[in-house]
Amino acid sequence: MRRAIGKRRPEPAARGWWQGAVFYRVHVRSFADSDGDGVGDLEGIRGRLGYLELLGVDALSLTPFYLSPAVADGYDVAGPRAVDPVLGNLERFDELVADVHASGIRLLLDLVPNHTSDRHTWFTAALAAPPGSSERERYHFHDGTGPGGELPPNNWIGTDGAPAWTRLPDGQWYLHLFGPGQPDLNWTNAEVHADLERTLRFWLDRGVDGFRICAAQGMAKPAGLPDMAARAAGTPLAGPDDPRFDNDGVHEIHQMIRKVLAEYPDTVAVGEIRARDEQRFARYLRRDELHLGLDLRLGQTRFDADALQAAIERSLALASSAGAPATWAPAGHAGVRQVTRFGGGADGRDRARAMALVELALPGAIWLQNGEELGLDDAGLGEGTRAPIPWEGPEPPFGFSGATAGVTVPREWAALTVEAQLEDSSSTLSLYRRALDLRRERTAFDGDEIEWYGAPPGCFAFRRHPGGLVCALNTSAAPVPLPPGEVLLSSAPLVDGKLAAGAAAWLVSGRSAAASGR
Repeated sequence: MRRAIGKRRPEPAARGWWQGAVFYRVHVRSFADSDGDGVGDLEGIRGRLGYLELLGVDALSLTPFYLSPAVADGYDVAGPRAVDPVLGNLERFDELVADVHASGIRLLLDLVPNHTSDRHTWFTAALAAPPGSSERERYHFHDGTGPGGELPPNNWIGTDGAPAWTRLPDGQWYLHLFGPGQPDLNWTNAEVHADLERTLRFWLDRGVDGFRICAAQGMAKPAGLPDMAARAAGTPLAGPDDPRFDNDGVHEIHQMIRKVLAEYPDTVAVGEIRARDEQRFARYLRRDELHLGLDLRLGQTRFDADALQAAIERSLALASSAGAPATWAPAGHAGVRQVTRFGGGADGRDRARAMALVELALPGAIWLQNGEELGLDDAGLGEGTRAPIPWEGPEPPFGFSGATAGVTVPREWAALTVEAQLEDSSSTLSLYRRALDLRRERTAFDGDEIEWYGAPPGCFAFRRHPGGLVCALNTSAAPVPLPPGEVLLSSAPLVDGKLAAGAAAWLVSGRSAAASGR
């Protein structure tokens, strides 16, 4: 399945490679299993690089593969400079880096700086050490409140809604915003800073092209750890008065990361950010902090032209105010797949195909979750985007693994395997391949601005400026006329020359087509 990388339009000298890149997000444990133990691994990814070449992505982003008890899907890191033996070893990793680069693709790793696993040697040492020790200073250990310290140090709760503190037999409490197995690090401690810098350099020296920083709004905690404000039942936890996240001190941490990356040309820091408001989000994208910030707004918007247009306009305005590219994230690593989010079945898949063209038509970078290009749904697995990838063959697990026990892949995905879709020019995979080819090769995609057309109710259309690509979306229940121009690609067949309900299309004018080399 290997092919040479197609001709790419050169980036202007002042632009970084990441500014319009297509990042492909791989969930390591569910992508491809090379050794038949039922768990995806680094060698499995290496064996499927030809597929990524065929797909035409610019960069590969890996979920954590570090030493971990995997209580939290690997985000509970026990050894940030080691490969979990279930997933490979450093030799396999180095071979993966070499092959990824030989394929013309960049490689990013997840960075988890807010916390460690409770199996990390630092934390086990802290548990064995007395209160007030240097070992405990690396984390947030505090005496409790109330009679005999029987109450937590404050009223914080974790991201799962459970208490954010656990009491030890010696009476002290430790903080864990992401669960008891993931104790928060104390970022006022110099050892914590030094260790992250060591981790950054360890992987950069092995050739990685950057990092996706998980919970990039975390790490820094306010002095005195003030209580959270009382909230009504059912209201979101995060807000302008939430002291747990998005504290000003976090920016010094990102500045440190950026300084390290500056020593390694063409490397990039991408943040998974949930800030208190848009102005605070933009602060993470200042010139000495993150290069890109994942914007989840579009991936949380219903399939309605007006709502989608408003989400796009706000995201572009936010990116412009920050002086950074927009970065679209249609689905998260633990999120619901687009097909399911848009209603499931044939309608959900049609809408997901339409949104793929909308997202790929927009200026900026985009993060594709593995399997979205196959039109996978959640299939009632409760795992969302973490379900195994179906590769080939008529029976589960469809080439994901040589094992069958403990590997759940829906039988109804037989028609959605990579093998089946490669042979079908109308498949979702073929749509993505064609779209990525056009995005990579056509000057019609040039420019960081868009201009909106007038459109029928339930529809929108925009033009990339100055490139000239037109993207039209129909979220209404009936076919609608297309804007003038030559149709490059549509997510569904036209209906008597009209754009079908639940579909999108790309068009170019005669001038744009000529400029694109047609």
